This record gives sequence, structure tokens and C-alpha cells, in this order.
Amino acid sequence: MIISVLFIHDIIIAQTLEGNIYDKNSVVSFANVLIEIDNESIVVSSDIDGNYKADNLTLGKVNITISRLGRKTQNIKYTIKKGINSLDILMGEEIYNLDQIVVTGTKTFKRRTKSPVIVNVLDKNKLQEVQACNISEALNFQSGVRVETDCQTCNYTQLRINGLSGGYSQILINGRAIFSPLTGLYGMEQIPSNMIDRIEVIRGGGSSLYGSSAVGGVVNLITKSPRSSNFDFGYSFRRINESSNDNLIFGNGSFLSNNGKSGATFYVNNRDREYYDHNGDNFSELPKLKDNTFGANFFFKPTNSQKIELNFGSLHEYRYGGEMIDGAPHFAMQSEERVHDFLVGNIDYSIDFNSGNSSLITYVAGQKTNREHYTGIRPDIGSSEDIEHLNNPPYGTSFNITTQFGLQLNHKYTQFIGPNVLTIGSEVVSDYVNDEISSYNYLIDQNVNTLAIYLQSDWSLTEKFSLLSGARFDKHSLLKNIVVSPRTSLLYNIKTNTQLRLSYSTGFRAPQAFDADLHIAFAGGGVSRITLAENLKEETSNSLSGSLNYDYAQENYIYGFTLEGFYTILNDAFYQDPSGSDEFGDLYIKRNGSGAKVKGFSLDLRANYNKIIQLETGFTVQTSSYDYPVLHSNVLEAKSNFLKTPNLYGFSNISFKLKNNINSSINYLYTGKMDLIHLGGAINHITDEYIISNVFHQIDFNLNYNQYLNNMGVKLRYLFGIKNVTNSYQSNFNILKNRDSNFIYGPSTPRMIIFGLSVSSL
Repeated sequence: MIISVLFIHDIIIAQTLEGNIYDKNSVVSFANVLIEIDNESIVVSSDIDGNYKADNLTLGKVNITISRLGRKTQNIKYTIKKGINSLDILMGEEIYNLDQIVVTGTKTFKRRTKSPVIVNVLDKNKLQEVQACNISEALNFQSGVRVETDCQTCNYTQLRINGLSGGYSQILINGRAIFSPLTGLYGMEQIPSNMIDRIEVIRGGGSSLYGSSAVGGVVNLITKSPRSSNFDFGYSFRRINESSNDNLIFGNGSFLSNNGKSGATFYVNNRDREYYDHNGDNFSELPKLKDNTFGANFFFKPTNSQKIELNFGSLHEYRYGGEMIDGAPHFAMQSEERVHDFLVGNIDYSIDFNSGNSSLITYVAGQKTNREHYTGIRPDIGSSEDIEHLNNPPYGTSFNITTQFGLQLNHKYTQFIGPNVLTIGSEVVSDYVNDEISSYNYLIDQNVNTLAIYLQSDWSLTEKFSLLSGARFDKHSLLKNIVVSPRTSLLYNIKTNTQLRLSYSTGFRAPQAFDADLHIAFAGGGVSRITLAENLKEETSNSLSGSLNYDYAQENYIYGFTLEGFYTILNDAFYQDPSGSDEFGDLYIKRNGSGAKVKGFSLDLRANYNKIIQLETGFTVQTSSYDYPVLHSNVLEAKSNFLKTPNLYGFSNISFKLKNNINSSINYLYTGKMDLIHLGGAINHITDEYIISNVFHQIDFNLNYNQYLNNMGVKLRYLFGIKNVTNSYQSNFNILKNRDSNFIYGPSTPRMIIFGLSVSSL
């Protein structure tokens, strides 16, 4: 009798419903599946791969409701039968991109609205909309984020987040810290946008997971991976201020197996840009570029619970700026030449176990850069110094290799109050840089290694409260003691569409050469170099931030805002102390100051009506200053304010869908006034002085026309655009060989007209 009852009970309740949720382009991650029968209901969610599973269902007819923020809710009637029931669900396309899946904030997959750390996302559609050919052109369209050009000759770039310079921000590739200090000089302009699936940005508070130099924030470049079989190839032509040409050829192809267990994505990019002279002195303001990029991403799933991913890319770049001559660079009166060969890649293995409550990720990643370069100023032609220069020109070589090994274990614990995802991980990061110019007796031979362990608790205390807490322990080879970087973040879901976040974190920057420290600049007919003080110690930070996020969405429209405030205290802040000069030019020593404070707020506004009109805008108000003034020149007074840091900057983007196959957008970038130093020595500027820059208003216009060739299964996309319509560009550049190459600011390019054509699969 007991056996019979158990048998009948098993028939009644031991049924399973499982399947995959997808749309025509990809899987739908973290969708809610509500299963209702009689007066009972069960709620499950699809995982990162779109798979869902519901156990212990009763036999009979059920109502199934599938919902996902930003998509139209679907209702299905279904009959549960004995045993395992399979039901794959096709959802409609995304209406509004409100709740992307992000990974950077917690190192685990999270809905953006459920992440205790606010993560901003630039997806591939936005990269295309702003006509960004590389990531440096895209990152300006984020509040609190600026990409600035810092050399008039070679055009190296820096990423500034919340007023902090490039060395304070960590740039990741697929979550791995292999974007080295040397790579950071030109890497943002070298990485083409067609290899990027999305960019995740965290302003501040990333240090407890990512270690040294993640004080200002974290930018995670996530490369494209195959979600369906498709292709996209195209050509873009840019005319720079009716003077120079920029040609771009790009292509992508993805292949996915029929069972979805393996796939590959390939990308290629070729760029050929002529140098551009803005002030007619035959010295370039934009250098000549010739880039060739190739890469591929592969994945393979041996089982439903295992995944292997392989990503790699290669770049060959030629870069030349300075006097525009034919011949070797050392015959120019002033020039820089760079030949880069760059390799990057990573292998990840992940496995889920313990009924999906636990996962293990192991990975190895690395990048290698070989660089041949010239940086020099030619003395007066025919002089004895000129003869010596021609006999021993300042050519140099650079070598950089960065590796990262790591593992991460996640476990979801459900037995105490609310679910808690516990994470423990360890990684070893090694970075070696050798940069030498024997003619200048210049040598950087830097080898740093970091062993790190991080712990994290991502605890959903209630439906409304989530607490993220953790710490990272770094043993850096240049430091005697272990650096402990704790972080805690609180998420309060006031309502389904309203989130309040508070976050506190600490971080550090090691006493090593970063980005700008590895750059040789020109001023007054000489070259300036930066060395590290003998007693240099780490710089530490304490950061506090808070934000309020609100979105109201209906089927035909959405509007919302994000208000975020930040306050960061830097202790022993680094600065560059002018320490005199030698026969080659000025010398600077990187020292510790007393401290600094960065504070301000950002406001983002957004609205969308039926995907016909969409508006996004954001601005940042902030101040950045040292506790005590620091010197920037031996002949000028010390200053407290950070240089080249505007107190107000922002962006706007409004897009229109004119017809089903025609869309247009207008982009706007605002750069407020900022304090600058202008070193003397050029013909048109003799002495050092501080100046305050003008305000810049950059306006871009884009128009796209899509032609659908359904019988061929392809789409043709015609592109027209004008960047910097009003030609808002710096007008007071130095001229000729004695120019101050660091005296460059404002928009990265003058007016540019763009034509393009691409063909892609439907």
C-alpha cells in the first residue's frame, strides 16, 4: 500500500519542464518563467545560456508567462505530461535595452538592475550609432568618462574616469588585466570597434576585485563571440577637414554549430590614415597610421555544464607623426615613429556542478608587444650636433609581455536568510617592460609580479536588499607588505524599477611606471623624460559613491535617470616634479605628494518612444585638487587643481527611426574649461605659462540607409556622417620643431566627413 501511494505520488508531482529561451539573434539570459496551475505557481529563470528547468510539476494544463525587462511579455498554454517535457521558447526582439547581463561588477553574471555595483554598458549597436572605428572614439559617450589625446606628435591617449588620469583606471580584455602600462599608450586607438561585443564601465569601486590601478574605475572590453551564423563586411572612407584621407576596411564572420555546442567568430580590420596638418607648418597634428588587425574567438561545450573559450588577436601598426617628409624619421626636424606588433589571447574553462549551485572558472591570458621606435629632434642642419645626430640617431626598442593565471570558485548558498553567492579566487599577474633608447641613455627595465586572492559575498538579504562585500589581498613585488583592499556595496530595490546603491572601496597604485610615465614628450627643442623617485611608495585611495537609478517602461515608451555622486581621497598622491634638465631636454621625477581629493556627481537621462526616437544624455560636475599645491614648471607657481581636467563635461545622443530602413542620429560632446600648462620654447610661444582652455562643443551627424535583399539573404547598409560639424578644434597649436607636444586638448579630430558601405547577413 505504501509503495503504491509513493508510486502514484511520483506520477503526480515528479514532472519536469525544461528548454531554451531565445530570439532570432541570440539566447535570452535570465528571463523569468512563471508556471501556473490551479492555485499554485512556480517561478524559475533562464541561465546565462538561455536554459531553464522547472521540477516537481503536476500533470495537466498550465499557463506559462515568460517575461524579461525590455521585452514584450509572452503567454503560452501548455500541457505537462509524464516525465521530462521539452519546450523551447522563441521571444520577440528586445524593445528596450534596460537590463543587460553584466559581469564586471561582481565577476559573476548579473542582471544590470540586480548588480550592487552600477555597471554602464556600451553595446555594439551604440558603437555603430556613434560611428566609432575604435574604442577611444566610443568611450566619451559615458558620464564621468573622457578620452583625451596627450601628444601632438604621436597622439597617445589616456582614459580619465571621474577626473582621474589614465593610470588610475584598469582596462580589461574579457575580464583579464592584460592591458599593460605600455599597451595603454596607444591601445585604445589600436583596438577596432568591430571586434567588440560590448564595453562595460564601472566608475570607481573596482579595486577590491581588480587590484592595482583600478582606483578610478574599470573598463572591460568584451570581444564578440558566436551567437548565430552571420557575417558583416564593409568599407568606410573618412575625409579629414578637406585635407587628409582615412580608409577603413573591416569584416566579421560567425559560425554556430547546429546543436549550439561550438562556434567561432573571426574579425579583420585594415586602416590607412594619412597624416593631417592643422596649422600649415608641415608638422602633423594627427599622425599617419597603417593598421592590420586579425582575431578570432572560439567556444566548445563538451557537456551542458562545461565550456571552453579561446580568444586571440594580432595587430601590426605603423605610426608616424612630426615633420611630414619622405625618408627616414631621423632626417625630419622633429618626429616620432612607432612600429608595433601586438599579440593578445586568453583561454577560459568553466564548469557548473552541484546541481548548478557551484561553478569553477580557470583561465590563462597574456599579451606580447614588440615595438621599434624613433623619438627625436634634429639640430640645426650642418652643425656638429647635426652630424652627431645623423651618426647616432635616437632609435629605440621596446618589449612588453603581460601574463595572467587565475581560478575562481563560485557557490550559491541558500540555507541562511536569502541566497548568497560566495566567490573565492586567486590570480597571478606578471608584467615585464623593457624600453630603451641608447642615444639618450634612456632605459626602463621594469618587471612586476602580483599574487592576489579575493573573497566576495553577494548576498540577497531580502527581495529588496542585497549586500556585496569582499576584499582583495595583493602581494606586489615592489611592496613589502600585503595590500588589503576591501569593498562593500548595498543595493536597495525601492521598487522594481528603482534602485538605490551605496558603495565604499579602497584601492592602491603601485610605485611603478604607468602609461604617461613611459612617454617621451617634446618641448623647447628637447625631449622630456620621467623617472621614478628612489623612495617612491604606493598611493592609496578611499572611495565613497552613491546612486539612484529609475526607469519607467511601458510597451511603447520608456524614460529614466541615474544620479550618482562620488568622493575619493588619495593618500601619497603621485605627481611629476620638474627636476631640471640635461643635454637632451627636461627631466621630471615621479614623487609622492601629500594627498588629493576628487569629488562630484553625474546625471544620466534617457527616454525612448516606440524605438522611433531615443534620447540619452549625461553630464558630470566635479573638482580634482591636491591638498597642497604642486610644481609643474620651475618658473611658475605651484598649483592645487589637477591640470587638463574640466569641471564640467558631458554628452548627448538622439536617434531617429525615419522609416523601417532609414535611421539617423545626432551626437554631442561638451568639454568645459580646464587649467593647462603651456611650456615655452616654440617660435610662437616663448615662455612657460598657465592658461584656461575654451569650451568645446562637438556635434556629429549620422545617417544610415538599409537595403534588404531578401532573395539573397543579405542587407546593404549605406552610411553618411559628419563628425565635429562645427569644426570645434584646438586653434593655438605650437609650430615647428620646438613645439610643446603635450600642449594638445579638446576634441581628438577636426571636422570629418564619412561615407561607408557594408553588407551583412539578414
